[in-house]
Amino acid sequence: MSSRTPKTIAVLLGGPSTEREVSLSSGNECAAALRTAGFDVVEIDADLDLVEQLKLFKPDVVFNALHGRYCEDGVVQGLLEWLRIPYTHSGVLASAMAMDKQRTKDIYRTYGLPFVESVLASKTQIEAAHVLSPPYVVKPFDEGSSIGISLVMKGDSPPTLDVDLPDLMMVEAYAPGRELTTAVLGTRALTVTDIAVDGLYDYAAKYELGGSKHTLPANVPDVIFQACMNYAVRAHDALGCRGLSRTDFRWDESRGLDGLILLETNTQPGMTPTSLAPEQAEFCGISFPNLMIWMVEDASCNR
Repeated sequence: MSSRTPKTIAVLLGGPSTEREVSLSSGNECAAALRTAGFDVVEIDADLDLVEQLKLFKPDVVFNALHGRYCEDGVVQGLLEWLRIPYTHSGVLASAMAMDKQRTKDIYRTYGLPFVESVLASKTQIEAAHVLSPPYVVKPFDEGSSIGISLVMKGDSPPTLDVDLPDLMMVEAYAPGRELTTAVLGTRALTVTDIAVDGLYDYAAKYELGGSKHTLPANVPDVIFQACMNYAVRAHDALGCRGLSRTDFRWDESRGLDGLILLETNTQPGMTPTSLAPEQAEFCGISFPNLMIWMVEDASCNR
């Protein structure tokens, strides 16, 4: 850092979404790594006084470590554009489009990317009768971290959904197979991770100790590996993502390349050192502090 102009970095973390705890973990790790890299860092728990705190600290750059609604859906990004404070990750439009899983699929369709079909339905409709033929997955269409996800198998009754879930939900045909993911940094796909989990890759599998096992690079045929790398960059570009993104896949081995489909593209991947995207960066020789430096230097407005 000695040759770099000192910068004050505000790390936004916490916030009001259902993914608050994930964001606190990400933000604390990012702040520590940024300090290791030599930046002056202030951590801001994003609340209704966010504007006042930003005006108080006058950061040169905002590192956005927020997750979930109001945080990675274009809302905070729009605020930072209004305040003209450079920030990391994707801009307003890409953040809003990628957070809405149904609109993401509209973009995938336009750009010829494979995905699994889904519909939006009210909780009343979903609980009254099968909206799709089982097996299918029910999940919020504008949340991350597999919050509120349910799997309905053949022979199951329609699900009873948590009262705290939004009224409009996504019902998605179940895609069998392996969980794969690829992060994109700038214009570069990093690698492919195979995520092994018993059962559904839900919130517990993602964040509880031992909930899943990551193998990277994934032990898959080269045609599948290269397709994941290619599709991830194409999804990143099609949505207009900036900085770091991560695209998740399911792969049905029995169908070869036809069995590879995109699930979603995440514009604010988890950012602990053992999270999927930083883990891929480390595999490619980019340490966690150096990843933080890259993202800060990539920050801008008009994203």
